[in-house]
Amino acid sequence: MIDVANRLKQVEEYYFSKKLREIEELNQSGPRVINLGIGSPDLPPHPDVVQVLHEESARHNTHAYQSYKGAPALRKAMAEWYSRWYGVLLNPETELLPLIGSKEGITHICMTYLNEGDSALVPDPGYPAYSSAVKVAGATAITFALKEANSYFPDLNELTKLVQENNNVKLLFVNYPNMPTGQLPTRAMFDSLVEWAFNHKILIIHDNPYSFILNDKPMSILASPGAMEVALELNSLSKSHNLAGWRVGMLAGKAERLQEVLRFKSNLDSGMFLPVQLAAAKALSLPESWYAEVNNVYRERRELAFKILDIIGCNYSKTQAGMFVWASVPVSYEDGFAVTDEVLTTARVFITPGGIFGENGKDFIRISLCSPKEVFSEAIERISSQNKK
Repeated sequence: MIDVANRLKQVEEYYFSKKLREIEELNQSGPRVINLGIGSPDLPPHPDVVQVLHEESARHNTHAYQSYKGAPALRKAMAEWYSRWYGVLLNPETELLPLIGSKEGITHICMTYLNEGDSALVPDPGYPAYSSAVKVAGATAITFALKEANSYFPDLNELTKLVQENNNVKLLFVNYPNMPTGQLPTRAMFDSLVEWAFNHKILIIHDNPYSFILNDKPMSILASPGAMEVALELNSLSKSHNLAGWRVGMLAGKAERLQEVLRFKSNLDSGMFLPVQLAAAKALSLPESWYAEVNNVYRERRELAFKILDIIGCNYSKTQAGMFVWASVPVSYEDGFAVTDEVLTTARVFITPGGIFGENGKDFIRISLCSPKEVFSEAIERISSQNKK
């Protein structure tokens, strides 16, 4: 027998990968489970974007290997998008690197900068991929708490203490609008993080895929003074343009940093399919009306998600952004797992337990807004009927 590499012994299979198998098994033995757990956009891309993909795919000369740095047309569109929506001026030749989805960028960054014995700060609650990528790189993931009492912002005093107590902390992962809590950023918060990172010689990795969902004021950490010296920003078209399966993301930051990441990335993959890149460039040029239309749909769904939470008896904020709703569970339940297990067993509705995002999420649940209103209505009926028994 051949053992797996030690790096894999530190990480488990992704929670949703395992849960989907469980749901499929349940679907064989009764009414189909309603999945309100996973954030995979169900809305279609803009038809003009699909048209570009169709037309470019029909050309005979678009099927070759592509540049590791991405097509110039895509990098130009990304730069214009950053300028238009975030007020950040980036050089499309050197300060933007297209990615095959921003999730791969998390691993690229960790493999570029982390050695065994190094550490990285990751939020709790937070996206599990941050910790996994740090561990796969051979480094140590150190969690810092995001608390509701502090608006789910990092406590700079806690970060300083963690840097002093741990070996060679190199990276700080942050994510605003935050997943899973839905907390919006403020410019003051970004500015303070940049100043802190500069003083402690830490590289901030800001993951920014949710800035257009239920949010009228998209923000980038790169707009903060000095941010280009101490921050890299990951972004994505998955949520903002309903292109999750197309795998189009980007990394923005100082040219020197991007060149370092490219040294790793270019040894791992090649450039994405050119028609996808050109269609993505079209998506980035869409008018404000596109984002408004998408958000109108999510806004209606969010109201239905609130009704589910009211039936269960949860507490939540109505000012959350992103494509999820985060809520604390009633005190009558041990934790969020108890709530979601009960709802899945009795109503056959899957809701995400907050504990998969860290210890500080254990008393919370998360509902995805990526299902039609009709599905939400059926979920409400199922859960409500069980609560009346």
